[in-house]
Amino acid sequence: MVLRKWLVKQINKKLGFAVLLFGISLILISCGSPKRDLRSKPYVKEVFTMGTYIKITSYDKGHEKDVAAALDIAKDYDKKTSVNQSGSELDAVNDQSGIKPVKVTKKVYALLKSAYRYSEKERGFDMLIGALTSLWHIGFDDARKPNQDEIDRAIPLVSYKAMTFDDKNQTVYLKEKGAKLDLGAITKGYVSDRMADYLKAHGVTTAIVDLGSSSLVLIGNSPRGANVPWTIGIKDPNKAVSDQVGLLDAENESIATSGIYERFLKVDDKIYPHILDPKTGYPFENDIQSVTVVSKKGVDGDALSTTIFSLGTKKGFEFVEKTKGIEAIFVDKDNKVYVTKNLRDRFELNKASHYQLGKISDLK
Repeated sequence: MVLRKWLVKQINKKLGFAVLLFGISLILISCGSPKRDLRSKPYVKEVFTMGTYIKITSYDKGHEKDVAAALDIAKDYDKKTSVNQSGSELDAVNDQSGIKPVKVTKKVYALLKSAYRYSEKERGFDMLIGALTSLWHIGFDDARKPNQDEIDRAIPLVSYKAMTFDDKNQTVYLKEKGAKLDLGAITKGYVSDRMADYLKAHGVTTAIVDLGSSSLVLIGNSPRGANVPWTIGIKDPNKAVSDQVGLLDAENESIATSGIYERFLKVDDKIYPHILDPKTGYPFENDIQSVTVVSKKGVDGDALSTTIFSLGTKKGFEFVEKTKGIEAIFVDKDNKVYVTKNLRDRFELNKASHYQLGKISDLK
């Protein structure tokens, strides 16, 4: 049994071990004397792509080229799938909406098929949300609140059902003129899986794949020991990067976070978060500040975090409890923290914070 998390944190500080940051939403604490054939200090390499800093922290010896190759995977997907720069494959598909099918590469076709499956089965997730996200453009210099007429015109264009696939010719077609793909709610999770799969296939046993502020993959266990989990700090959505709601033990898992603090637009003292409701054209309005989803695959956590966020705390919590293979930690606007059943023994609330553990049965 691992020492109590807060004690471990203090011991690690005294021993001078490293504290690793995961974007703006998670803090990773991983340290100790490795019992495997690992480096005494991690090899860390990062690149700026996909609109964020993507970092790999590897403890295995002799895998520098593999780390660089895994980062190249992220850069390649960015070139092919970004809708915020001209020349990408998704940009080409969007340009030909209502005109003709567009052939895409095998990688992009597989990603689109995955996004389509999530669009079919999950509420709040629609791969053709681009007609709305491009209007608001939250997170960019030209972000603005669209007028109601613009939103009303865009909403009918937001439907994955207006997309067709041709497996034989590897083409995709958006049937409605003005319809737009935007895979921002799934791409990082999907790409994190591809990166982690590559690293594991090339012998990496102990590493962290960190895609900015929203998607994280833990490969193996902590370098503290072969059976010791990593310790993850869940970010306080109300405070600076270093502040934590609590700590979570995790190993061989993916972690995805959605929160209203990440990207938002402020107009007339009203905050508009970046996660848009395909039905209303406006950001979702509910009681969630942030939700952290723990899953085996990054793509599941990334896509489902949007679905869960759309439901609010109570219904989102119930959704997670009924869905196999995922767990979650919710932080609501009343500063209560709700932890699903299978994470409760792995999570410890930061008692120095202003948060309290809540009971889901108390919510209406």
